Amino acid sequence: MTVKIKDLENCPVTATLEIIGGKWKMLVIYLVSNGINRFGKMSMMMKDISKQMLTTQLRDLERDGLLERVIYPEIPPRVEYFLTPKAKALMPALTVLRDWGLEYALVDKPAEAIAE
Repeated sequence: MTVKIKDLENCPVTATLEIIGGKWKMLVIYLVSNGINRFGKMSMMMKDISKQMLTTQLRDLERDGLLERVIYPEIPPRVEYFLTPKAKALMPALTVLRDWGLEYALVDKPAEAIAE
């Protein structure tokens, strides 16, 4: 299907990338979708992200309505993140990206090194 694009500012792809673009946001969504929903665990799994950048990404995703943050009234407080219906609607696209990565981007990696 071909769509004529007259104005990139009003392009749906541009609008989507404004929300989920960048190096980390889709990875955060992917982790949360797989049950990795606490800051410490995310930080351990995403070794190259600073704590400040992870905090920023989580806040952006929450602000944009993709993540819900739940604070449990415990000592010490426990915070978990969950996908909103808006983020769950992205999962088919994320699955396609994962499958593309398995087929084309990780072809030279040993099978045991690939996380699904």
